[in-house]
Parts: sequence; structure tokens; C-alpha cells
Amino acid sequence: MKAPGYGLAVLFVLLGASSYGFLSPIVKLTYDQGYTFEQITVHQVGIGAILLWIMVLLRRDVWSNPFRGPWIKLASIGIFGMGATTILYNLALARLDASLAIVLLFQFTWITILIDSIWNRKWPNRWHWIAIAIVLAGTVLAVGVTSDGIDRLASIGTVYGLLSAITYSLFLWLTGRVDTAGDPVIKSAFITTASLVLVVVLYGWHAGAGERELQMAGIGLVLGTLGQVFPTVLFSIGIPRIGSSLASMLGSIELPVAACAAWLIAGERISMWQTFGIVLILCGIVVAERRSGNRTEEQSSRLGE
Repeated sequence: MKAPGYGLAVLFVLLGASSYGFLSPIVKLTYDQGYTFEQITVHQVGIGAILLWIMVLLRRDVWSNPFRGPWIKLASIGIFGMGATTILYNLALARLDASLAIVLLFQFTWITILIDSIWNRKWPNRWHWIAIAIVLAGTVLAVGVTSDGIDRLASIGTVYGLLSAITYSLFLWLTGRVDTAGDPVIKSAFITTASLVLVVVLYGWHAGAGERELQMAGIGLVLGTLGQVFPTVLFSIGIPRIGSSLASMLGSIELPVAACAAWLIAGERISMWQTFGIVLILCGIVVAERRSGNRTEEQSSRLGE
């Protein structure tokens, strides 16, 4: 598949990250209905994988053998990126408020840039530091934790949340290092299947919902679409085009989307400080995009265009 233009690739990453923003309030509501972590996680990843393979089967003109491509990289993305992130973040949501879990997850912003800098043996530039500072400041305000005590962090959920930030960073970074050749839906199906293997091995025996299986399947359909199908396909198209560092900054759009989703779905109020934090995050995204936008030619050369 031909790589998209730079602007379209940016849009794809923004849309993929935005779909993640709806997950937190939906997962929290699902926990409130009495469903377990194992039920939610297995159904989310499992139904997501089924949907992706259905999409593959409906597009026969792009069928190919994934084992002829970078299947080791794709499996690594699925296991250490998507699968681990889904597990750790759902564990964090089971123990923390959604707002705090999002704060911890959003440490992926600087972790991804750090990983990319270490790999390229190049220290983050001034614009990256400015963008990181703006996004982190906005994140703290947007989730409304400025007046909350340190006691909120005294939980194993905090460890899960920080670990989810590391694995999400790996997800973005590894995805950015996969060649754009090949159909993104097939690659996404392979990634999600590898993720499903990990989840089923760890939690499959406790995933049944009994008499409420049909309802759980419906919830899994929503979660799988938002958490596995949309972002994986869109990231597979967009991230190799723009690079993982910029993708990590653009991914910050998830937070304002999550805040709006919490207001619409869970009825949470958004304060003035939270609104200001969202504006700061958007400013950070603009700074990151402005700095990376002049790299279009460099990225194009790397992709062989």
C-alpha cells in the first residue's frame, strides 16, 4: 500500500488516538456493572481480532502471507505493545480513578521520545523539550489532580499505570519502525492476534460471563472496535510515515477526548482548570507538529518515496 501524505498520516494518528479516549469511561462503567478484569480484557482483544480478520476476508484483493513480511516485528508489537498495554491499563482502571490512570498512561509522551532518542543516539532537541513540558503541564491540569494528595498514588494501580505508559511507548515506537509496505489491515490483524494469544494464555480461563455473556460480547464489540480495530489500523498507516516521536505527541489528543467522553458518557464535570489543561495539551501538539512538519522530506527519503 502506498504511504499516505504527511498531513493525512497526521490525521490518521490523531483519529487513532482519539478512539482510545472513549475507552476509559466505558471500561469504568463496565467495572461498575460487575464485570471482571479478565472478562473485559479477553472480550475486548478477542472481538477486536475477529473484526480485523473479517475485514481481511472481505478484501481479497490485498490478501498476502504475513509470514513473508516483518512478522517478528508485528508479533512484538502485539505482545509487548498492544497486549501488555491493554492488560496493564485495564488493571490500573480497576484500582484507580480514570483521571489518575490517564495521567499515568500519558507519561508515554516523554518515554517514547526518550526511547527514540536513545535508539538514534541523539538528545531530544529544544522543541521536543518545550512540547513535552507543555503537554505534561496540561495533562496535570486536565485531569484535575493539582490539589489531590500524594495518597492517590499509594496503590499498586499506580505501578500498573506507569508500566502501561512504558508498553504504550513501545507500541508507538515499534509501530514506527515497521515498513509501510503491505496492507495495514492484515498487519493490524496479525498484531491483534499476537496480543490475543498473550491475553488468552494469561486470563482465558476466567473470561466467561455466564448468563451475561451476550451483554459482555456487546461491550467487547465496542471496546474491541475502539481499542483494537481503529487505532491499530490507523497507526499502522500513519506512524511509519511521521515517526514515533511525533506520534507520541499527537497521541496526547486522547486526553481531551477522554475528558469529553467522561462528560458525555459518565456525567463527569469539567472544571475551568481542566479546560485550561486541555488547551495546553493542544498547544503542545501544535508545537510538536510545527517542529516535525519540516521533516517531511527527510521522512519521505527514509521511506524511499
